[in-house]
Amino acid sequence: MGRYCGAVCRLCRREGVKLMLKGFRCETAKCPMERQWRNHPPGAHSWRRAKASNYSIRLREKQKVKRYYGLYERQFMLTFLQAERSRGNTGQELLVLLERRLANVVWKLGFAPSPRASRMLVSHGHVHVNGRKLDRASYKVKVGDRIAVKPRESSKKMVREQLTDQDARAVQPWLQLDPERLEGRVVALPSRDSVQIPVEEQLIVELCSR
Repeated sequence: MGRYCGAVCRLCRREGVKLMLKGFRCETAKCPMERQWRNHPPGAHSWRRAKASNYSIRLREKQKVKRYYGLYERQFMLTFLQAERSRGNTGQELLVLLERRLANVVWKLGFAPSPRASRMLVSHGHVHVNGRKLDRASYKVKVGDRIAVKPRESSKKMVREQLTDQDARAVQPWLQLDPERLEGRVVALPSRDSVQIPVEEQLIVELCSR
C-alpha cells in the first residue's frame, strides 16, 4: 500500500487528537479539531459507532503513532523489533527511536513547516548530516550529529524563510539550533517527554507482541 495522499485532517479526526500533520496551521482556529461540529470521526454515521473493543483501542494507539511519524507498517514493525531487543522499557524505547528519525529532527528544528514537508526536504537531498548529504528520512541521529542545510542558495533560502515565519517556535532541550548558520546539533538523546502527542505506549506493545 502506498503512502496516504488524502486529506490529513481526517486522520486527526479519526484518532481524536491533533497529530500536527499541517504544522502551525494545526495550532490555529482553522484546524478542524478546533471546531465542535467537526470534532468527531469522519464518516456519515460516526455517531452510530459501537463501543470500541480492547483490540480497537490498542490498534488506534498504534495507528496514531504511525500517522504522526509517517511510517509504513513494515517500517513501524522493524522499529518495534529494534526496541524489543533493547534492555530498557520496550514502549519508551520505541518512542525514543521514532523521535530520533532524521525527518522528525528536521521538523523539530523548524527547517520544515510540517512532518510531511520535512520528509520531502530530506528525501530531496536538502539536508546534510555531519557534512555529508543524507536522503534517508529513517536515519537515527546520534549525540553530536550536526544537521545542516545543503550549501546551495535555493535550499538555504527555503529554510531561512521557514525559520523566519516561525521564529517563536521553541526547540526542544535535546536539540540546539543555530539559525544564522542554518544548522542544528543533537546534544542529547530524546526522552519519553519529547513526544508531543498523548500516547499510551504500553497498549502498542501489547498489540504488537501478540
